[in-house]
Amino acid sequence: MALINDTTLRDGEQAPYVAFNTAEKVRIATLLDVCGADELEIGIAAMGVKEREDIKELLGLGLNARMMTWNRMKMEDLDSSLSCGVQAVDLSIPISDLLIDVKFGGNKSSMLREVERVVRAAKRESLFVCIGGEDSSRGSLDFIRDVMSLSRECGADRFRYCDTVGIMTPTQTYDVIKALCDLDLLPIEMHTHNDFGLANANALSGIDAGAVSMNTTVIGLGERAGNASFEQILMALKHLYGEHRTIDPMAIRELVLSVSYAANMPLMPNAPIVGERLFAHESGIHASGMMKDSHAYEPYEPSEVGLQSSFPIGKHSGSATIRYHLARMGIRADNSILGDLLPKIREIVTSRKRVLETYELKSLYQDAACL
Repeated sequence: MALINDTTLRDGEQAPYVAFNTAEKVRIATLLDVCGADELEIGIAAMGVKEREDIKELLGLGLNARMMTWNRMKMEDLDSSLSCGVQAVDLSIPISDLLIDVKFGGNKSSMLREVERVVRAAKRESLFVCIGGEDSSRGSLDFIRDVMSLSRECGADRFRYCDTVGIMTPTQTYDVIKALCDLDLLPIEMHTHNDFGLANANALSGIDAGAVSMNTTVIGLGERAGNASFEQILMALKHLYGEHRTIDPMAIRELVLSVSYAANMPLMPNAPIVGERLFAHESGIHASGMMKDSHAYEPYEPSEVGLQSSFPIGKHSGSATIRYHLARMGIRADNSILGDLLPKIREIVTSRKRVLETYELKSLYQDAACL
C-alpha cells in the first residue's frame, strides 16, 4: 500500500500569504491522522524557538502517523530537529546544477561531503532519514544515482524525488522513477508540484513505477500552484487503486474546511472530492439518469466525503427535474404546463445568473396552472 506523507504543515504553509498558528496546526495534524495520513511533515525546526515549540506540541499529541521535520543538509538544522525529539527527518540537498550553483557554488564534492557528515550523524541518533532531492527533475539521473548510493552507504532510509518546479509529465515521471527503482538503492518518495496541473498524475505515475510514498497537502496547498492534493490522492488510492482505506466523511470535510479557513483560501465549488457543487446535476439528461440510478453520473457515493446529490433548477434542467421538485412539494405535474414552464425558467435563470429556488418554481407553476 502506498504511503501518504502529508506536508501541509511544512510545504503547505510555505505557500505565499499563509501562516498557521499553533491551534490550527494541532487541529490539522489531528484531522490528517484521523483521515489516514501515514506520515506528517510538521515543520522546520531551524526556523526558531516558536517553530520548535509547535513541533514539540505536535509530537506530544501521540498520533499514529509518523512525524518528521524538514531540514537543510546542515548540522545546525539537524541539531534543531534533535532538540525537539523527532524520530524522523527529511534532509534536503539540491540535485540540479542550477541549484547546486546557487546553494553550494557549484561544488558537488563539498555538498556530498556534507551529505555524508549529516546523514551519518542522524543515523547515530537512530533517526529515520529521508534524503530530499530538491529539483531532481532538472538534475541528471547519473548524479541522482551517486547521491542515492552515498546516502545508502551512510544509512539513509528513503530518497525523495522532487519535481520542484512541476515540469514533469506522467510518462516522463514513470520512466525516470522506474529507472531509479531498478537501481534498487533506496525506496523512492514522490514530491510533485502542480505548475502545469499534473501534481496528482505525476505522484501516481511514480507509484505505478515503483515509488513507495507520496507527499501531499490538503487542498493542494503549497508554493506557486501547490502540491499533490491529500484528499484527491486519498480517494484515488481507495477507488482507483483498490486500497483498503477507511475514510471518515465528516473528518475529511472538517479537514479541508479547516485548512481552507486557516490558509484564507476559499474552496472552489467544483473542487474535486470536496467542492460543494460536485454532486449537483443540472443537465436534464444527467438528472434524469441519476433519478433512475444514483450511480449513473457519480463515481462514488457523495456521503463518503460528507456531501449529497442535488438537482438545481437551472437553464439546462429538463422536465424530470421539474417533476422531482414539484413532487417533493406535493404537486403532481401536468405535462402541458411543464412544456410552457421550461422556457420561462431558462429565461429567468439566464438573465439573473442564478438557479431557481423551489418556492419560486412552485409560484411559477401555480401561476401557469391558473391561466
